[in-house]
Amino acid sequence: MNSGSGGYRGFVRYIQGRGSRGRGRGHRNRDGRHFDSDTGPHSGDRSDHYRRGHRDESGRGNAGRPRPPPHLRGREIGMWYRDNARNSKSDKHLMASLSMDSEQAQSLDRVLDSIGGSKGRRQDSRPGSSDHDSFSHPEQWLADQHSQKCTDEKMLVQPEQQQPQAISTYTRTIDGMKDSAFKRAYMDNVSANQLEDEIKSEFTLESLKQNSQLDSAYREELIELRKTERYKKMLEFRKRLPSYTMQEEILQLVKNNQVVVLSGETGCGKTTQVPQFVMEQEVEAGRGSACHVVCTQPRRISAISVAQRVAQERGESLGHSVGYQIRLEAVKCRSRGSVMYCTTGIVLQMLQGDPLLSSVSHLVLDEIHERDTQSDFLIAITKDLLPKRPDLKLILMSATLNAEKFSEYYGGCPMIHIPGFTFPVTEYYLEDILDTIRFEFPPPKGKEPIWAQRRNKSSSGSELFRNTVLPWVDSQEASGAISRGAAYELRKPHSEELCPQLIVSLLRHICRQPPGAVLVFVPGWGDISTLNKLMDEDSFLRGQRLLVIPLHSLMPTANQREVFDHPPSGVRKVVLATNIAETSITIDDIVYVIDSGYIKMTNFDKSSNLSTLASEWVTKANAHQRRGRAGRVQAGVCYHLFTRIREQNLAEYPLPEILRTRLEEIVLNVKILKLGRALPFLQKLMQSPDEEVLKISIKLLEAINALDDDENLTPLGFHLARLPIDPLTGRMLLMSAFFSCVDPILTVAAVLSFKEPFVVPLGKEKLVDQVKARFAGNTYSDHLMYVRVFDSWREACDNRDNSFCYKNFLSTSVLQQIKRMRDQFFGLLKDHKFVAPEVRSGSDIEINLNSGNVAVVRAVIASGLYPNVACLKRTGKSSSKRPKIMRTADHNRVLFHPKCVNDKMQAFESPWMVFREKLKMSSVFLFDATNVPNYPLLLFGQRLEYVAAEGAIDVDGFVKIRCTEQVANVIRKLRKELDAVLEYKISHPDVSRWDQHSKEGKLLNAIVDLLSKEKIDPNQQYHPRYDVADDDDDEEMHEEYPSYT
Repeated sequence: MNSGSGGYRGFVRYIQGRGSRGRGRGHRNRDGRHFDSDTGPHSGDRSDHYRRGHRDESGRGNAGRPRPPPHLRGREIGMWYRDNARNSKSDKHLMASLSMDSEQAQSLDRVLDSIGGSKGRRQDSRPGSSDHDSFSHPEQWLADQHSQKCTDEKMLVQPEQQQPQAISTYTRTIDGMKDSAFKRAYMDNVSANQLEDEIKSEFTLESLKQNSQLDSAYREELIELRKTERYKKMLEFRKRLPSYTMQEEILQLVKNNQVVVLSGETGCGKTTQVPQFVMEQEVEAGRGSACHVVCTQPRRISAISVAQRVAQERGESLGHSVGYQIRLEAVKCRSRGSVMYCTTGIVLQMLQGDPLLSSVSHLVLDEIHERDTQSDFLIAITKDLLPKRPDLKLILMSATLNAEKFSEYYGGCPMIHIPGFTFPVTEYYLEDILDTIRFEFPPPKGKEPIWAQRRNKSSSGSELFRNTVLPWVDSQEASGAISRGAAYELRKPHSEELCPQLIVSLLRHICRQPPGAVLVFVPGWGDISTLNKLMDEDSFLRGQRLLVIPLHSLMPTANQREVFDHPPSGVRKVVLATNIAETSITIDDIVYVIDSGYIKMTNFDKSSNLSTLASEWVTKANAHQRRGRAGRVQAGVCYHLFTRIREQNLAEYPLPEILRTRLEEIVLNVKILKLGRALPFLQKLMQSPDEEVLKISIKLLEAINALDDDENLTPLGFHLARLPIDPLTGRMLLMSAFFSCVDPILTVAAVLSFKEPFVVPLGKEKLVDQVKARFAGNTYSDHLMYVRVFDSWREACDNRDNSFCYKNFLSTSVLQQIKRMRDQFFGLLKDHKFVAPEVRSGSDIEINLNSGNVAVVRAVIASGLYPNVACLKRTGKSSSKRPKIMRTADHNRVLFHPKCVNDKMQAFESPWMVFREKLKMSSVFLFDATNVPNYPLLLFGQRLEYVAAEGAIDVDGFVKIRCTEQVANVIRKLRKELDAVLEYKISHPDVSRWDQHSKEGKLLNAIVDLLSKEKIDPNQQYHPRYDVADDDDDEEMHEEYPSYT
C-alpha cells in the first residue's frame, strides 16, 4: 500500500470491461488486508474474495462458482449462498447515482484549474506567498505495474508517474518540511521506534534529589499530625484492618526487594494502607523529599474514593500529602512526601513525557488481577524500566486469585499475603436449589444464533453436558444425593441456560428467610429488565415489601447511590446487577447472593474480523468474587444457579482483556511511547495477543494511514497517537478543525469516547426511544441526535431549566462529563496548532463557519468513521417493526441495533451508512450510525476506480456510485487537490484559510458548495429490503433482543 504523508491519499483509475476481476495485485479493502490465492494476491478480505470468486489468469471464475468465507459453518454456508445469489441480482440496484450534471462538472473543473494543481505540478513556496499555499501534491494516482499488463481491461485516467514505496515518500516529505516543533517531535518518534534499545535516556536523581530542609519539615509535620485527635481516632480504625497488623513485615519486604507482589482479600485494607505505610516510613527516616508514591486504580471512582478515604484517615484535606488524578479531573498533592492515586491511563500519559518515571519513587499497581489491557501493558513497560531505574520500587497488589503468576513474571519476586475478614458464607448449588423449591424448568423459548451454538458446543456447551453433566446427575441420583425430581430437571439441556423464572422462584424462597438484602447477578440490561418485569407480575412478590434497584451503567447516578443506602425497617432490598458489583463496589448489607452463572463478555473473532458480545459461563474466579459479596457484615448465603460438576469444569480465570479485543490503540501506544515494533514488545506481555489479531489491527491503521508500510507512525498517526481517543474518532476531530465545524464534532467525539447521555429507568425503554426519535428528527443520525441533545441541554442550563434532564431521561453527570471532554478535545486541537491560540472555546464562530451546515458535518463524521460503511438493501417497502437489512464489505447481513434511531426509520435519502461499531450479538448489529450521501465517500474513501462498463465509480471495491466519465475525471482532480492540502496541513499543523484569494480557501469553499448542493431525488428513497423467508426470524430476533444491553 502506498500511503501519503498526511494519510489521505486516494487512487482513481479508469476500467473497461469486467472491472477489477482480472489479474492484478488488487488493493486494500477497508480493513486494509491482503491475502493470497492460488493465482496470487487478491484484494479485499476473504469474504469479499469468496463472494466474487477467485479467478484464473483467463479471468474465469473458480469452477464458475464463488465460495463462502472459511469461518462459516453448516446452515450459515447455505444462508451465505442464498444472500450471495440475491446480492448478485441486486448489485446494480444498490448503486447510488451522483447528482452532478455536466454544467456543474464544468464549473467545478474551472475552479480546480484556477487553483493550478490539476496538472500535477508542485506548488512551491515563493517569496511573498502564504505558507498555506506552499503545499505539495502527493504522488499521482497511478495503477501498479502489474495492473498495467492488462491494458485491455484497465486503463488509467491521465497516467503520470509511478508511485514510490511509502517510506521513501515519508522521508522525502519530512526532509522537505520547514523546521518546526512538530517536525522535531515526529522525527524523534520515528527514529526512537527504529532503535532496538527503546529507552536511551540516562537516569538522574534530579527530580527526586533529597532536600534536607524538606526532609525535616515533613518529619516534623508527621509528628504533629500524629498528636491530633482526628488522626488518633482514625488510627484506631486502621489498627483493626488485617493489613495494619502486617505493617512491619510489608515494609521490610519492600525495603529489601525492588519488586513485591502483595495479595489480599477485598476489605483487608491493602489499597488504603500500603501506600501510607511506605510514605510514612520514608518521612520518618528523613527521606520524605525523595518519596513520591503513585498508586494506580482501574476505575475513576476508585481513584477518587480511595484518595478521599486516605486523606480522611490522615486528618487532612485532599491536596496536601494525598491527591488523585484522573482524566479531566485532579486534586493534586505536593510532588514530594506524598501519595497520588490515579487511573492506569494517567501513568501511561506520564510515560510519554518522562519515559523513566523519574519523579516517582514507589509505583503501586493495584487490582492487577483484573487483567485489563492498560494494566497488562503497564506491567510489561515497568518490567523493562526497572533495570534502568534500580532505585524505583514496584509493588503489585492483587486479589488472592492469581498472585503467583505475577511473581513468576517478575522472576520469582517475593510475595506476601494479607488475610481478609469475612463472615462464613453458606453455598447452595442448582441441585440443592431444585430440591428445596421444587422448581420445574419451562420449555426453552427459542434457539440461540448459530454462531453462539457453535461456540458453546465447541467449548463448554452440549458436549460437556452429555459427557460429564448427565453421567454425574445419574450417579448423584443413584447415591441418593439428589432427589428424583431434581435429577429429572437437571437432565434437561436448558437447565444450564439463564432462567429468570428460576430466579423469581428463588426470590420467593428468600423472602421467607430472615431479613437481609439480596444481590442478583445477571449478564446484562436485557436480563435485568426481564427479571424486573417477571417480579412485577408475580403476585407473591408484589405482596412483599421489596425495594428493587437495578445496578447498571444505563441507570441514573441517583439510583446507583441508592444501592448503598440501607432500606427502612421491614423492607428487603433486592439489587439486580451485572458484574459491575463483583469487584467495583461493596454493598455492606448484602446477605443473600444469587449467582446466575453467566457474564456478558466482549471477544474478538479474528476469522470474521468482528467483535462479539455474548453471555457465557462465569469463571471460578468470578464465582468466588460473587460469593464474597455475601457475608460482609454477617453470615451470608450464596445460591449458584449451576451444578457442582459444572463449577468443576469452569475456567479458572477470565481471559485477559488484551486477548479478546482489537489492538489499534495499543499499537499506537507502543509507537508513541517509542517502544519499537509492536510484535516484539507485545510478546513481552504476561500473555501476548494473537499475532493474527495484531496484523488485523496494523492493517487497519495502515488503511486509515496512521502507519506506513514499515510500521512507522505517519504524521497523521503521530497526531492520532497523542490524542486520548480511538484513531477513527481522532481523525474525525482533526477534520472538524479543517472544515470549520468543531462544535458539533466535539460533542460527537466526546459521546463516542465516553457514553451516550441517556438513562433508562426500568420499564421506560420505549419512552426513551421516543425521546431519542424526537431529538433525531429527520437527521437519520445517532451522531447528530447527540449533538441536538447536548445543544438543548446547554440552552436549558443557560435558561436555568432544571427539569430538562428529568423530562428527557438524561444524566446530568454524563452530560457534564461530555462537556469536560469537549473542553479537553478543544484544548488538544489548540495544542496541535489546528485552532488558533486566540480562540477561547469550541463554540467560537472562528472555528464553526460550517457547523450549521448539516451536509458538511455529515461529511466530517464520514471522514472519521470510514471505512465503517454499510449499504442498505433496498427493494419494496419496509416496516418499522422489522429490522433493516444491510450489508458491509465483509458481512452480507447486518442490522441496526434496536437502540439506534435509524432502526425506527422506514426510508432513507441514501443507501450509505457510516457507523461507529459492528458487533456480533444475537445477530450482527451496527451501533451509532449516520446516513450519508455520495460525496463524503468519494472525498474520503481510500481508493477510487471508474468502471466504464457499469458507468460508476467504485470506492474500495464496495461502494458504487453511478456517474459519467466526465464527472469521474472532475472527482479525480478534486481528490488530488484535497489530498494535497490534507497532506500538507497534517505535516504543517495550522488553521484553515477560507478566503477566496488563497488556493486553500478556493478549494475548501468549492468542497463545501459541492456537499451543500448534492441533490436527493425524493422519488429515489431507499427502503430497506425484506424477504419473505427472513421475516419470521427477524421479527423474533428483534423481540428477543432488548433495546439496551
